[in-house]
Amino acid sequence: MTKLLLSIHVLASILVVGPIAVAASMFPRYARQTAGEDGHSVGATVLLHRICSGYAIVGVAVPVFGIATGAQLGVLTDAWLVTSIVLTTIAAGILALAILPGQESMIESAAAAADGTGTGTGTGDGADTKRAAARLAGLTGVFNLLWAVVVVLMIVRPGSTTGA
Repeated sequence: MTKLLLSIHVLASILVVGPIAVAASMFPRYARQTAGEDGHSVGATVLLHRICSGYAIVGVAVPVFGIATGAQLGVLTDAWLVTSIVLTTIAAGILALAILPGQESMIESAAAAADGTGTGTGTGDGADTKRAAARLAGLTGVFNLLWAVVVVLMIVRPGSTTGA
């Protein structure tokens, strides 16, 4: 049973977190291009946001199967796993509370600009969009870095008996 849980956990990590990391990383680039009124970029940002938000919902499976695997292995109280859970929670919080809402806001701003219904609060040269995209890129970098640390912890497992 442990091997099955671990296999599902690893596959879910690769197939769910990977696409979120890639799509979230690509989003700011296309969002910056929307400042130049590129219709393809607006469509790309919508698609990348859908990937991020859709996979985020399915991404709940990663910690669920991870905790189930940890319980089967009897390592739920090990420092490396507790640290991984905390970092995963922080990464999920960044995604849910900052990245996804930031993407939605940028898409809404681009749609308003394309419709000519913008609020007029911007500088008119896309500087607001570029600043928001830069902020989003930074948040995405932190999100991806947190996942990289979690992966390293999962492989190295400080104090493990695997000799790694």
